[in-house]
Amino acid sequence: MKKSFVGALGAVSALLLAAAGAVPAVAAQPADSPAPAAAQTSVSKAAPAPVKAVNFAGTVALSNCSGSVVRTPSSQPSDPALVLSNGHCLETGFPAAGEVITNQPSSRTFSLLNASGSKVATLRASKVAYATMTDTDITIYQLNTTYAQIQSSYGISALTLNDAHPTQGSAIKVVSGYWKRTYSCNVDGFVYRLKEGDWTWKDSVRYTPSCNTIGGTSGSPVIDTTTGKVVAVNNTGNEDGERCTENNPCEVDQNGNVTVRQGINYAEETYIIVPCIGAGNKIDLSRAGCTLPKP
Repeated sequence: MKKSFVGALGAVSALLLAAAGAVPAVAAQPADSPAPAAAQTSVSKAAPAPVKAVNFAGTVALSNCSGSVVRTPSSQPSDPALVLSNGHCLETGFPAAGEVITNQPSSRTFSLLNASGSKVATLRASKVAYATMTDTDITIYQLNTTYAQIQSSYGISALTLNDAHPTQGSAIKVVSGYWKRTYSCNVDGFVYRLKEGDWTWKDSVRYTPSCNTIGGTSGSPVIDTTTGKVVAVNNTGNEDGERCTENNPCEVDQNGNVTVRQGINYAEETYIIVPCIGAGNKIDLSRAGCTLPKP
């Protein structure tokens, strides 16, 4: 879980003490920008898929992580808004392996960002609707404001969770509200089991190397640049080349073979969340198609 502020402490402790409350002391890297489109060389060549503008609007900064205001394809403007981050970003600490938390009171606050990355509001949770680090690594907060209220007051729309499995090779951006930084890369592939310390995650997304995410980017939405929808949530990477230890996840295939990829980073797919959210944006783990772990 090196992608949380907490997980980055070992690497940044010297400057962290000077940060008064706290930012991981890592030299700032400018947000990347889309590469220019290649010139069309033949009239018979297929046109590239259009690229959606991806910016910081709808992302949030937590005290130790990143996140985003999200909706499902069927969420209504009058529904209480949801914020998505990582399970290991939960303010009460890492959920244990096998632990699932639902409907836990929370008054956590989130800094809502606009397209340029400026803070426009402080949002507040009413509860932790769902959190776990088993099979996936997610926390879903329910806010005390609706999507319509956020839109009306700040002109910010929620990001939409894609309801389909991400595609290998697709172009993605990891958008960190904590750092106000964007990383661009592609989906390199999918990991049958990603194991880190006591936790195991299923069907994780592996990035190509250019998404070299750092501490504080935990919980960032991973956005498909063709659809503009959230396909995953950034959560970890192998820092030191160790095997299956904290901050050093390993890949385990269906035959039990272990692969370690130092410097490579990962995310957890979010399409599995969509079937578990019913009317009124309520988490309902008994809904048809819902495969999230149950308490």
